Amino acid sequence: MKKSFKFYTQYNQFYIHDKNFESDTSSIDFWDDQSFFQRLAIGKGILGVATQSYGFIKGEIEIIPFPPQTIDLEIFDHVVEAGLEIKSGELQLSDCPNTEIEIKIKIDSGNYRARIYSSNFESVLETDLDHDTDNDFYRIEIWASEDMTRSVLKQYEG
Repeated sequence: MKKSFKFYTQYNQFYIHDKNFESDTSSIDFWDDQSFFQRLAIGKGILGVATQSYGFIKGEIEIIPFPPQTIDLEIFDHVVEAGLEIKSGELQLSDCPNTEIEIKIKIDSGNYRARIYSSNFESVLETDLDHDTDNDFYRIEIWASEDMTRSVLKQYEG
């Protein structure tokens, strides 16, 4: 199942989370130096994805049966993955700072791995005041996994 999204978010981030996540996303422990650098914050039942643009973001999320076997890293600016526990049976995407739910997906309770592919960072212009012409894109793949560690497959150096 693949779902596309486009929504407004602030503070250069959005969230992938369990319906009943338990972490404080404003905590200094959530967005520490490593999380900022690796563009992914990890909390109890929630992942914070750092975006290049401040405003509208676009992407797609897909639940897949197995981890991808091959990845062409050249077509992405940044690729990172981490584990996420879903207890409620509902995976959600939400904005920052309001955590307004943008997407809901029914999913079996359990442990998952989320891989976030980020692309088109060069399209983001910091002087763009309407924030709707940026073209950064986020593809999220999620599959069942007991691996809860964070791994950077390609680090953005821009």
